Amino acid sequence: MAHFYLSEDTREAAVGDRISITGQEARHAVTVSRVRVGESLLVGNGSGLVLTGTVATAEPGELAIVVDSVSSTPPAAPALWLAQALAKGDRDEYAVQAASELGVDGVIPWSSQRSIVKWEGQKVKKGHERWSAIVREASKQSVRAWLPEVAPLVSTRQLAVLAATTRMLVLEPTADATLGALVPDGRDIVLVVGPEGGIAPSEIAALMAAGAEPVRLGDTVLRTSTAGPAAIAVLNVALARW
Repeated sequence: MAHFYLSEDTREAAVGDRISITGQEARHAVTVSRVRVGESLLVGNGSGLVLTGTVATAEPGELAIVVDSVSSTPPAAPALWLAQALAKGDRDEYAVQAASELGVDGVIPWSSQRSIVKWEGQKVKKGHERWSAIVREASKQSVRAWLPEVAPLVSTRQLAVLAATTRMLVLEPTADATLGALVPDGRDIVLVVGPEGGIAPSEIAALMAAGAEPVRLGDTVLRTSTAGPAAIAVLNVALARW
């Protein structure tokens, strides 16, 4: 399979156009992946446009292709978002990486009551940048036409507000309803996953009061790093994405 690179500045292209990639993306392609003139590559803009092209220039400062074909993919509807609680041991990052590969449309970092890891001060910007980098690399690996959005950090109160305009599903092992029995209703979905110690009862109550639905995956309890990706796989089938 041809390597896949991102050029967010590319808004439109036609066969025969020359598209350039610069910066770190070009340096990585030429110095690490050893891309050479004459090779065939895929280039996307993260907003649905994917180009196939032949490498015309392969320098650390510029990777350029001549476009051979153009395809455009519309955004998925309804959208599927993952509200992932901050978690220790990089488990939240593992969840974000897998969710991006599985096709989630956006991720929401959530500072839950039981989150041991906290984004405070400079850590807020650093954490957001880290998740954005993870989403980007995972999207390239899985050759996704759309780059998932990384939303700003939210509190439980801020997360509850989203329940008014979306279908919010809270993963809770004790819930009566199963995710596998879900019938989509056309609304965008926000899947909420708690940290290692689970979601606090007061938070579940607040989210339910705002309109969220508690659901379970099965009879076992998954780690926070695997619960979200497993649920996204189930929802991909329910939404006929797979």
